[in-house]
Amino acid sequence: MNALRQFYMEIPIVTRAYTTVCVLTTLAVHLDLVSPLQLYFNPTLIVRKFQIWRLATTFLYFGTIGISFFFNMVFTYRYCRMLEDGSFRGRSSDFVMMFIFGGVLMTFFGIFVNLLFLGQAFTLMLVYVWSRRNPMVPMNFFGVLNFQAPYLPWVLLCCSMILGNTVWIDIIGMGVGHVYYVLEDVYPQLSNGYRLIKTPYFLKRLFNEHIERNYQAAVEDRPGGFMWGGEAQPLIQDAEPARDDAHPPAEVPPAQ
Repeated sequence: MNALRQFYMEIPIVTRAYTTVCVLTTLAVHLDLVSPLQLYFNPTLIVRKFQIWRLATTFLYFGTIGISFFFNMVFTYRYCRMLEDGSFRGRSSDFVMMFIFGGVLMTFFGIFVNLLFLGQAFTLMLVYVWSRRNPMVPMNFFGVLNFQAPYLPWVLLCCSMILGNTVWIDIIGMGVGHVYYVLEDVYPQLSNGYRLIKTPYFLKRLFNEHIERNYQAAVEDRPGGFMWGGEAQPLIQDAEPARDDAHPPAEVPPAQ
């Protein structure tokens, strides 16, 4: 029991909080404490009945407990933690700001495509951002398909199409993830670029983080292949040959 508690407390705070609330929400529905009808995204009820909680619960419910819920939670936990342990290490406030930015955009797009729950789209956003920030990581799909990390969201999109699921969830997640990636990782590194997504001071105070006056993305967080912030020259002469053993193939759970 102590080992389980230690493992849980070692999970980064944002990942721990989000996945815990997702699991508790699903358990509450499973135990009939709340109904999915009280959780789904409904702009009319939000505006006219002031049911503001729906703006959050639409990202917290992943369906009834089963195989689909299990794989959704595995994907959410895995890529949320890898982002927070990787490019957002020591920057939990910026990670929360990414959550807020993605949630606002998805809520806006959800009005037009009539999606009831946006949790899976949110997971796809996390997957997309991670894949673009780790372009050289090799992936493996059931030992059959090998590809680089940037293709992972597209593989999941194809799986959704094959399984007959709505592709709007994947498209919105990938689209919002791409917008965040461009605004946060690409545009600020251009010669006249700057950060458009700025984390409020109170969030940094909440996580006891210092204020970075002159932000520069870490080398591993920058898009590969170009000298960002200077002339757009390919870095062929500086690139080191990739080693096959640098990144062991990662198993990809099936998308549901």
